[in-house]
Amino acid sequence: MRFLIPGLLLAAVALVAQADLPRAPSPAGAEVYFESPADGATVKGPVTVRFGLKGMGVAPAGIKFDNTGHHHLLIDTDPPADLGSPLPASDHVVHFGKGQTETTISLAPGKHTLQLVLGDALHIPHDPPVMSKKITITVKP
Repeated sequence: MRFLIPGLLLAAVALVAQADLPRAPSPAGAEVYFESPADGATVKGPVTVRFGLKGMGVAPAGIKFDNTGHHHLLIDTDPPADLGSPLPASDHVVHFGKGQTETTISLAPGKHTLQLVLGDALHIPHDPPVMSKKITITVKP
């Protein structure tokens, strides 16, 4: 029980520090988009997804250069309401922290939504955020 309070205190300090992280600026006109698949496409799995980027460069997570970031693929989910925190990694938010610009994913047959969000060295969306429009694809069996 003696360690519970210091542990909670450390967690609270970490949350406050995380909330105070500055967001990296994005240049005017920066865009992230899908090279493939196209919005409305019907595809057979596994699905190859290619990311496009205009007006910025790609750098691995943890590497801080102006006007760079790395991709995050949102699958069947919306961007988080709080864009000032690192994007959480999950089955629905896939990180490409090595600077990858394409991936192959397995999706169940049916309709799915995909969206790209560029994150900075710490996985935090830029300010303003560089996000693709959400696309819908149908995976056939």
